[in-house]
Amino acid sequence: MNLLRYIIAGRLQRNFIILPQNEVVLDVPGGSLLYAGVGAAIWENGIGLIGRVGEDYPQTWLEKISSLGFDCLGIRVLPQTLDLRTFIYYSDYETPHLDNPVGHFARLGIPFPKTLLGYTIPSPQMDSRTQSGPLNIRLNEIPEGYLDATAAHLCPLDYINHTLLPSSLRQLGHITTVMVDSSPGYMNPIFWDDMPMIVKDLTAFHTSEEKITNLFQGRSKDLWEMAEALASYGCEIIVIKRHARGQYVYDHTSHSRWILPAYPARVYDTTGAGDAFCGGFLAGYRNTYSALEAALHGNISASLSIEGSDPFYALHALPGLAQARLENLRQSIRKV
Repeated sequence: MNLLRYIIAGRLQRNFIILPQNEVVLDVPGGSLLYAGVGAAIWENGIGLIGRVGEDYPQTWLEKISSLGFDCLGIRVLPQTLDLRTFIYYSDYETPHLDNPVGHFARLGIPFPKTLLGYTIPSPQMDSRTQSGPLNIRLNEIPEGYLDATAAHLCPLDYINHTLLPSSLRQLGHITTVMVDSSPGYMNPIFWDDMPMIVKDLTAFHTSEEKITNLFQGRSKDLWEMAEALASYGCEIIVIKRHARGQYVYDHTSHSRWILPAYPARVYDTTGAGDAFCGGFLAGYRNTYSALEAALHGNISASLSIEGSDPFYALHALPGLAQARLENLRQSIRKV
């Protein structure tokens, strides 16, 4: 195991995508774990990945992830099959739809791929407060060496993982920085009273405008007011991701607010852009301990990710491009 600075926990998927230009991408590696990992790797090395897959997950994909410099000892291969297929259809460059693939392939006159046979659309469900699913991270499966890292990011997992893992990671190892990207399964009013347990003592809590608005329905319509309310439970930084409109960043310690526009990149595939942002934010924060600098790094990671459809595309950017974009973006920051 290489010396690790960061650990990232999340989900791996097998993606099937129809892009806005009707280009079809079939059975490629995806999932929040990969995009967040790549977002961080644009800036830093020493990243350990934590996730769960079935024995049917392509071994060649795991080998490729390792060959790119990621430590994969934290990816548990279960002795069972797990359906990790995800079909995504884009009606525009911003809006992904989890839809029935049959009609879309018929519309395009493309033979239906055998690897999608039997696929069903995942139905939105609220998280359980008591039961763990097969993809949930188990603390005893995290390699001991991973706890020598000092920073961790949890991609959208579920309520149980997001309430139990942060404190456990701090207690068992050297991790002092913990960030969480919110899960749709608990970002609703039914979990309102549970939110202090989720965000307390976090370095940063990431969410989207849609998810935080859903959580606060009937309570507030002001995004800054929502951010301040969540931060008051003991979270240092709240980030609200707004897709093509950039990000709102609130630093609770200094009560600073910033609005960042999305870097004007050439948009090709926005899958995983929010996860890439979180990975870049993690690396940026640990290098500067600045909420603003972290958000700038995350913004640039997302801008590189959306210019290609391969989840590893951003790792092959021209040397110096990320830093050049970072300096350019600084000119567009607005402090509120």
